[in-house]
Amino acid sequence: MRKSAKKDSRNAPLAAGMLTLAVGVAHTGGAAAGDMPNEEARVDVVYENATFARRDVGLSKFRNTLKIDIDRQLGRRGAFDDVGVNLKLRGTFDGVYRLNEDTYGNKAGGAVRLENTVGIPGSSVAHGEGLGSPTNPLTAGLAGLPGGGAFGFNSTDPSAPRYNPNEGMVVLGEHLHRTDGGVAFAVPVRPCDKDSRGCIKDYLDATRQELESPEFNDRWDFIREAYVTGSVPFDDGSSLFMKVGKQQVVWGRTDLFRVLDVINPVDYSRNNIYDELQDIRIPMWIMQAEYRAGATETFDDLNFAVVWNFDKFRPHNIGQCGSPNVILDAGCFMRGMKNLWDNGGTVANFANLGLPGLAATDFGPNQIGIRKAHLPSWSLANTQLGVKLEGQKSGVGFSLNALTYRSQLPSLRGGIPARNPFDPVGAVDTQPQPHPYPYLIAFDLHFPRVNLIGGSMDLQVDAIKSVFRLEAALTEGEEFPNGLRKRLFSESRVFRYVVGWDRPTFIPFLNKSRAFLISAQLFGQHLLDHELEDRPFGKVGMPDWKDNNIFTLLLKGFYLNDRLSPQVIMAHDFRGEATTIAPSIDWLVSDNLKLTIGANVKVGRGARKFDDCRTCNPFHPFSASPGQGPNDGSLGLGGFEPLGRFRAGPIGMAQEEDELQFVMQYKF
Repeated sequence: MRKSAKKDSRNAPLAAGMLTLAVGVAHTGGAAAGDMPNEEARVDVVYENATFARRDVGLSKFRNTLKIDIDRQLGRRGAFDDVGVNLKLRGTFDGVYRLNEDTYGNKAGGAVRLENTVGIPGSSVAHGEGLGSPTNPLTAGLAGLPGGGAFGFNSTDPSAPRYNPNEGMVVLGEHLHRTDGGVAFAVPVRPCDKDSRGCIKDYLDATRQELESPEFNDRWDFIREAYVTGSVPFDDGSSLFMKVGKQQVVWGRTDLFRVLDVINPVDYSRNNIYDELQDIRIPMWIMQAEYRAGATETFDDLNFAVVWNFDKFRPHNIGQCGSPNVILDAGCFMRGMKNLWDNGGTVANFANLGLPGLAATDFGPNQIGIRKAHLPSWSLANTQLGVKLEGQKSGVGFSLNALTYRSQLPSLRGGIPARNPFDPVGAVDTQPQPHPYPYLIAFDLHFPRVNLIGGSMDLQVDAIKSVFRLEAALTEGEEFPNGLRKRLFSESRVFRYVVGWDRPTFIPFLNKSRAFLISAQLFGQHLLDHELEDRPFGKVGMPDWKDNNIFTLLLKGFYLNDRLSPQVIMAHDFRGEATTIAPSIDWLVSDNLKLTIGANVKVGRGARKFDDCRTCNPFHPFSASPGQGPNDGSLGLGGFEPLGRFRAGPIGMAQEEDELQFVMQYKF
């Protein structure tokens, strides 16, 4: 169940204690044991307000952040030279959950209506008002089949267990598309202390306090970073550099999308993919050891590093349904599926009765949905280890990288025990134990082990005043949805790469005295074990594209002695057919005050359709289409939900999230 507000409030005095400690470190003076006296600490304190307004929504962010960065050099300590201590604290309060609570807070959602393209007299009414079919607005739950009634789904009796009322809901994907004959279901959207339905324990189960102040949690994220550095010099001029503590480890040479830079998970709930990675990486407790050989007979510089992430595993924060930023809308799909598993519910346009159209169908608890998330507990085997060889030769920088880690995105593994809603015995909780069914849309979330090898390179080409950045990685162990497999997932090796180009360029008609920065990147992804087949009603297999590319372009200018800096960032997803354009202007009003005004606009195709497993036939013969055998798998009938999101991509799934943005930063 949910953590109480009283328990959450314990972090407040802890935060105050850390602030006191930080101030103490900053002002301690005098010499300490060692060869060098303490240096004065550098203390930076920054307040930031980010206010965003989203089209058709209103306020989507009113985030207030206080950042404290303390850096102190301690000099020589024992065998270590250049010992330093760094502490970064960050605390946030996002008022959008109170100021716009009808959309994101305790009053979000409402009663919804699910599409049903065939009318069924006498059927049970499902989730009340909202989206309906333009040809038949009746919303109905299929009744009267073996198993009886609504298969154990209870939306009317508050005194009964697993009560799933029609309130605080949205229809999955409704902000982006109509159901249009496809499947859909209701999703709870209120914070988990207000409405616990669909909240996945220890993964997507944030209270309102945790959503509006995400750093104050049981992982102590208000301690943004806290690490010690130092180096041990050797007689031959080489050295061993050490960095231990809570930190970010940056591998690779790219922006926006990651290829090698996968050691730290990312908080996409902060601003989807659009914030600087420095601000949205989730720091982890890590030890780095780097042997710095310096110049050798072959290389101008050579280093060898070992990275050990010994922290307890953390996945990406993909955004909880009901919050402003839910990448791929995946958090809403997962919350709705968890609610279906726990409490039952209605799925639009699901059953084929041999009549024109498809019937909205009620499912009871433990029949379809997401059962639970298997988050790896801490053990030595669950830690993550990487090695990197880095050097330079004739002006060309390079690295060779290898890493074993846990996938930071969940895999939906089918094949879990579930109940057959069409079995008059098995549909009842007190009757025989459930068992797995092939091709059934019932899952557990797992975070599989992934192994990565790769490398990077950057080279400067003076003749064209350009720097080129290259990066590539091959992984094995990643898992993807796959409707051709009985458990509805499979592994694939993945090859990712990026080619980047940076160049200062004069554009005389815009600025005769100062060059613009032009930076372009081409990202690519190739699934080596991709599976896709044509079936009678459409394609079945992996919804992820076998090959895809995303192109990004940055154009940044400088005026008024670099105090005024306009820029535009663009990104285009080729297979998703989606583009985002983000113009902004930075104005450094003074050395302490910076204002940024910008926008984020998306254009493109938007939602995409793919096989949704309605014709997977797990409960043969009740769920069989005409002529379909018990192990034939899906026939390819599809819709927008739930797998079209992987074809639309993160830009395509955010087509209705155009924003105006204002950011103010003040440095004390």
